[in-house]
Amino acid sequence: MSTVTDAMTAEAAEFRESFRLVRDEIGRAIVGHQEVVDGVLTAILVGGHCLLEGVPGLGKTMLVRTLAEVLDLPFNRVQFTPDLMPADILGTNMIVEDEQSGRRRFEFQRGPVFTQLLLADEINRATPKTQSAMLETMQEGTVTAAGHRYELAKPFFVLATQNPIEQEGTYPLPEAQLDRFLFKLVVGYSNRDDLATIVDLTTSGTVTKLNKILDGPRLLEMQRLAREVILAPHVRDYLVRLTLATHPDGPYAVDATNAYVRWGSSPRGAQTLALAAKVRALLDGRFNVSFEDIRRVYVPSLRHRLLMNFEAQAEGIDPDQVLLKVLEKVPEKAD
Repeated sequence: MSTVTDAMTAEAAEFRESFRLVRDEIGRAIVGHQEVVDGVLTAILVGGHCLLEGVPGLGKTMLVRTLAEVLDLPFNRVQFTPDLMPADILGTNMIVEDEQSGRRRFEFQRGPVFTQLLLADEINRATPKTQSAMLETMQEGTVTAAGHRYELAKPFFVLATQNPIEQEGTYPLPEAQLDRFLFKLVVGYSNRDDLATIVDLTTSGTVTKLNKILDGPRLLEMQRLAREVILAPHVRDYLVRLTLATHPDGPYAVDATNAYVRWGSSPRGAQTLALAAKVRALLDGRFNVSFEDIRRVYVPSLRHRLLMNFEAQAEGIDPDQVLLKVLEKVPEKAD
């Protein structure tokens, strides 16, 4: 037993060191937004997709491009626009002619989704039809075209950026697609010191060359280790009750849920809480998930899984406010 424990301890130390190296390398190009960077890395370390929301110019796309440089993974970018079609992302069958025989045949031309790190830039500027083309790839890592199913290389991540839906020319993402994102991270404005550093870095004419820190096989190993972290029954019960507390008129719903939520979190929300909390435990040097680990990942895990009602819209109540009330009201131990 001690040998296994020693091996796991060594793996955990290497896990934390790899996380630190990646975060530090990203920090050479991205100033501030530490919580957002940690959130993106946490999502990747459990094999999940991430949605970054913020007004234009805050560095969302730059963060994803920087991550692509630090991770030794094939990278593609798709700029979502209103005229983008599903075939522009997934690929399509095209007629090709054999040079020797002159015979023609259909051949599938793969789209940009056939990569391992896909930047879906301004994803909510495309129509819902095009947005929904990503559903199968995000859930199953496959593409089905003309009756054939194509497997995507693993690991596969979608990192999407979107502008606030109040902006002109945007389409709200379908609930089914939102639910496939592990986290929704809100990118805010930089503070005074960070903004001054950004101006210096981006207007001096110098180019920051980043180093490759991790590759695909190493990421898969880290994902495997994260899933081995212990989730004790009493902590799991807390996680489950926090999820059920987002269901209006349910047995665990709090007042804020009943007043402002139309639909609560799906089971994917509970799965996300468990996986993300396991990463947080490893980064804290533990092999067991704590209540605090659950609380730290609660809001980014569920904020995009709540559908608010008309009362919330009228009073300016957002999902974050409801989720914070849930954390405040739901006890760690059930009665």
